[in-house]
Amino acid sequence: MNSNPHAGDKAPAPASGKSGSRRPGERRLQILQTLAQMLEHPKGERITTAALARTLDVSEAALYRHFASKAQMFEGLIEFIEETVFGLINQITASEDDGIKQARRMITMLLDFAQTNRGMTRVLIGDALVIEDERLQERMNQLMDRLESSVKQSLKLALAQGVYPSNEDVAARANLVMAYVIGRWMRFAKTGFRKLPLEFGERQVLLLLA
Repeated sequence: MNSNPHAGDKAPAPASGKSGSRRPGERRLQILQTLAQMLEHPKGERITTAALARTLDVSEAALYRHFASKAQMFEGLIEFIEETVFGLINQITASEDDGIKQARRMITMLLDFAQTNRGMTRVLIGDALVIEDERLQERMNQLMDRLESSVKQSLKLALAQGVYPSNEDVAARANLVMAYVIGRWMRFAKTGFRKLPLEFGERQVLLLLA
């Protein structure tokens, strides 16, 4: 997991499960980092707690000392996505007064986040959540609604700045933007992370917001 979407593709390599004393929360973070790394495998097999424990070289019981269930582990990944993405959106809106430029930077950030955090892409598109607790997908649906709302706010600013003719145009365009972003995430994951989300991104974002 990478809190900075520009800092590189890989989460830190997990340490041996037999290491000595750890700071509070360090093992919990290590479990989430390892889960995110396992999600990067392009074949996309369902991850079991047994496989996760083997990768960490610990027992399954050791995992459950930090998380009550596998669903809670995935919730930890979703929390990372929420905190990172909306933190970056807040930075964008605080530093940019132009509505179109805000929206453009948001779209590019969402594509870049997936490109940098490949395992998280499978969480974003729901691929990693299949057969898991249904509340996880509900939470991701809420996250998508929040993202669309953030884009819409920037486009409303563009409307006030005379770029778009009506609120209906703003709503339709915000919905189109999210369909585009999710489509790029899907293509990235379904091609085994070969087709990068930012491929042709700059030109496509200009066309979306024109």
